[in-house]
Formats: sequence, C-alpha cells, structure tokens
Amino acid sequence: MKIRKNDNVLVIAGKDKGKKGKVRFAYPRDERVIVEGINFQKKHSKAKGAARQAGIIEREATVHVADVMLVCNKCNKPTRVGFRTLEDGRKVRLCRSCHEVIE
Repeated sequence: MKIRKNDNVLVIAGKDKGKKGKVRFAYPRDERVIVEGINFQKKHSKAKGAARQAGIIEREATVHVADVMLVCNKCNKPTRVGFRTLEDGRKVRLCRSCHEVIE
C-alpha cells in the first residue's frame, strides 16, 4: 500500500472530496485508512452505568485507499506514488510529479 501513517492526503472521491487531512491509521490488509477530520459517521450508544453516557457519537470512519491521493511535501501537489531502490539497497517512495523521495 502506497499510503502510510502520518502522510498528508487529499480526498478525491466521496462526500468529503477536496478536503485534505493527515492519515491517523492505516490498514494495509483491508486497503483502508482513517484520515483526520474526514468521513464522520454518527453512532448511537447506550449508557453503560456511570462510565459512558447515552447519546449520538460522531467518529471518523475508514476511507478506501483509492479515494485518497498523497500530497507531496516538496511540490505541495497531489501526486501518484512510485518506488525506487537507492544505492544502499533501500526501497523508497517517489513523487511522480517532481521526482523527489518521499520520507
């Protein structure tokens, strides 16, 4: 999966199209990510004694990786991600727009 935790992404599809956010969690097996401030859903909860109050809770839900695009730190544009192997043998991500290594 080309999107990782702490990446800045742009949502390119869905109800939050055009919004930017930071990836909080990444689930590579499911190909989904949770982005800060994106895809809020309402959940109804029952009270559990004095520990939890009843009501409607808004929380962030997962978004499919195909619906977000990585924003490059150097050129500050949404970009596709490529890979390159460096001389020391490390495999790094590469911005397809400005050809800079994404850390």
